[in-house]
This record gives sequence, structure tokens and C-alpha cells, in this order.
Amino acid sequence: MLIKKMICSQGLTGFYFDDQLAIRKGAVTDGFRYTGEPVTPGYSSVRQQGESISVMIVLDDNQIAWGDCAAVQYSGAGGRDPLFLAADFIPTIEEYVAPLFVDREITSFREMAAELDDIRVEGRKLHTAICYGVSQALLDAVARSKHMMMCEVIAEEYDLNISDAMIPIFSQSGDARYENADKMIIKGVPVLPHALINNLDKLGQEGEKLLAYIKWLVKRIREIRPEESYQPIIHIDVYGTIGLAFGHDNIDAMADYLAELGEAAKPFSLKIEGPLDAGNRDDQIKYLSALTAELDRREIEVELVADEWCNNFEDVCAFVDARAGHMVQVKTPDLGGLDHTIAAMRYCKENGIGAYQGGTCNETDRSAQICVHVAMAVAADQLLAKPGMGVDEGIMIAYNEMQRILVLLEAKV
Repeated sequence: MLIKKMICSQGLTGFYFDDQLAIRKGAVTDGFRYTGEPVTPGYSSVRQQGESISVMIVLDDNQIAWGDCAAVQYSGAGGRDPLFLAADFIPTIEEYVAPLFVDREITSFREMAAELDDIRVEGRKLHTAICYGVSQALLDAVARSKHMMMCEVIAEEYDLNISDAMIPIFSQSGDARYENADKMIIKGVPVLPHALINNLDKLGQEGEKLLAYIKWLVKRIREIRPEESYQPIIHIDVYGTIGLAFGHDNIDAMADYLAELGEAAKPFSLKIEGPLDAGNRDDQIKYLSALTAELDRREIEVELVADEWCNNFEDVCAFVDARAGHMVQVKTPDLGGLDHTIAAMRYCKENGIGAYQGGTCNETDRSAQICVHVAMAVAADQLLAKPGMGVDEGIMIAYNEMQRILVLLEAKV
């Protein structure tokens, strides 16, 4: 089957671009916006609308395969690619990407994704958001040409077994960490609530606000959970603020605080994502590895999740090899092509590290659906519900797509 055309349209994401550095430096909330001047290059304001690009591949039988290019909420931070604005990058796709694939035969996803990865623009790799969206469209094109589901294509090409059970869904609350936690509990979400502890004011100067929140959350789960057997994992993203409060090189102090959080979370398991931000990859690995080892040595029942400075496949391998965290978030837009997400997830699982297939609230419904197929094919340990911070919408997309996959697979038996 041939590719006839590649067409792009400008779109919106399910959330916003936020200048993380400006927020850490004290940008003040005013309603839903932030006041103050942006700090990260490319931003016109501290918070601005998220943008996407839909890449549509028209096949010679007039089927249309498509995927969405999107970048993370905190673009330009933590070593990531710069702000992704549709008007800036549609011309890149039309000039450098489309000519490679139009009027050619569809081969395998792995082959075409590798060719996409090799494209250079003035000596530089494509923006990760472009590779992300175009690889989605290519995966869909292969699936349509073979009359298969996308997860089946991945399983066939990578010799994997598609999960025969639901992947645990992880929902994120945004700043509405109380009201949205209720939504998650009512819906029985397996992993919750993220909580968006992205500055010291939310953590507390000595961590007291997060501690109080965890105590409230445990009480609230017990009060309103749909049934006694509901035992969610509590997963909080702290964006390096524990390191800010106690010193990212003060392993003992951070471990003491994490032990206190772990006790407060009982009887539920606790995961803390991004406990520190050392400012560069090497130091991040050094200190996160040391903190992970200290928790293990003390038998503190808290799992650490790597996020900051763990952006691409090579980063994931480095964090895994150093045991910098008990679990790694594979942040799908930052990996670029979905072939890298698949490789990173497999590397985590093969090396005994938790494989959390994440992403960002700043994606689209389409990228979220396709990520479900990847998660099912690689049997992820945990899957982020996305996009947006409204909770219900992201859970619906992830849950419904997984259910469709499971029922269709069962129907083929």
C-alpha cells in the first residue's frame, strides 16, 4: 500500500505550556494564569496555550492514518527541546518529512520510524514533538495497511505479548488536588493523585504542607472509596522541591522526610516522583541513585520515580543502569518517536526497574489513544491518564481504549 499525501493541521492540546523556571522563581498565580515575566526562551508568557500539529497520512485506498505532534507542559526545562509552536514547525514537516514518505510503499513501523529518526534539519535532529506525532501516524498507517490494531503491529514487530489485563491508570489532579482526588477515588483509579507540588509554597518550607496533604488523602480514601478492597497507590510528583527544602545533596535529611511521608501514607503504598533536581543529568543520577540506595538500606517503604533530566532513550538507560529511582517515567513526547518509547519501556522491564509510561497533560486525545496501544504491547507497569487536568477525560480515554483492545483481542481467540 502506498502513501499518497501527508497533510498537517494546527491544533490545540489538552492543557498549557508553562515556564517551569519562572514558576520556580516565584511567578504568582492570578486565577488560572501566572503573573510575571517568562524566563525560558520562546515563551511569551509564563502560561500560554498548548499547541499541537495533526499529521494525516492519506493512503492509496483513501484511508487516513493520523497522529498528533505535542510537547510537554514544561517545554524547554530540564534539558528538553524548546517550546513547540505549530506555526513554527508545520513548514519543517512539509519540507523535510513529507517528501521522505509520500509516493512510497508502506513497509514496517520499525523501518519507517528509524528513517524518520535519521532526518536532519541544518545538521540538527527534528524536534521531539515532530517525531512523536509523525511516528504515531506511521504506526497507524502500518496498522491500517495490515488490517490490525496498532498494539498488534508493535507486538508482531518487537516479538512481544500484548497485556491480557488492564494497565494501572495513573491520574493527575493539577492544582485542584482536593476536589480532583475525590473524582479519582470515586472512579477507583489505581494510582493517584500526582498533586502538582511544583514549588516550595505547596510543599511547605519544611515539607509540612505535603505531609498534611498525604494525611488528608489517606483519610479521604477511607471515607469515600467505592469499596473496602480499593487500595490505590499514592503517587506524588514534587518537581525537585524536597531537594530545595532539605538540600539535594543532603541524602540523610531527604530520607528522613521521605520516611515520614511513607508512614503517613500507610496502609497505602507511596511513590514520590522527582524528589530532587540537581540541575544536570550527571548530578541528578548521582544524587537520586544515592537517595534510592539509602531508602533501600533503611527499608523505607517509599518508591522513588525518576523524571527530571531523564528525557531520551539514552537518559533512561543511564538512570536504569545507575538504579537512580525504583521506577522511571518514560515521558513519551520527550522520547520523540514511539520506537524510542518502546525501547525505553523494554529496557526498564528487562532490568528490573518499574516502567511507567508517562507523558504530559499537554497532549491530545489522539496521542493518548495511541500511547495506550504502546502500553498494552509492552505491558507497562503504569500508564498516565492524559491529556488535561480535568481527571475524568484522561481516565475515560485510557480506560475505554484499553477495554476496546482487550475485548477485540478476546473476540479473535
